[in-house]
Amino acid sequence: MDAGKLIILTAPSGSGKSTLAARLLSDFPRIKFSVSATTRKPRAGEIHGVHYFFMSDEEFRQHIERGNFLEYEEFYGGKLYGTLKSHVEQELNSGYFVLLDIEVKGASNVKSRFGPDCLSIFVRPPSLQELEKRLRERGTETEETLTLRLERARMELHYENQFDAVVINDNLEQAYLDLKSIVEPYLITS
Repeated sequence: MDAGKLIILTAPSGSGKSTLAARLLSDFPRIKFSVSATTRKPRAGEIHGVHYFFMSDEEFRQHIERGNFLEYEEFYGGKLYGTLKSHVEQELNSGYFVLLDIEVKGASNVKSRFGPDCLSIFVRPPSLQELEKRLRERGTETEETLTLRLERARMELHYENQFDAVVINDNLEQAYLDLKSIVEPYLITS
């Protein structure tokens, strides 16, 4: 079996990328999800090794020191998120396409590293006002974290031209059709 390739899906928080990623994974069995590592506490229903690899801060930092991450980033409140090289390499070596659902800076770094050996897609909200509405509707943000997420989103939108394609998530069904039309040819030609 030939080695697989990476598909990077990135977006500001609240743009709908995780929902779109779940649809891709459901429709394309050749795509495997890259489970990220994090130091944050599990949310209700999240399972270690399925949704995230949950780690202590100390364990995560040991992985950083050993160079075990493809990319990692520190977020609000000091929470760390990263992509373990070993997990991605295992799936790629098994011939699967590996979907990375990661933040914008990490996605940019991975894109720089893999170049033509990956497909990178930026999902953007139709507007910052709509993004704020979505984040508020989640009900998981304090005013402080909401402000931080929106400031970060404003900055991240400047990166969209660094990626192979941009999908505007104004309507989830249309955004998924747009995403699918980008990914399908990549699966066929790779």
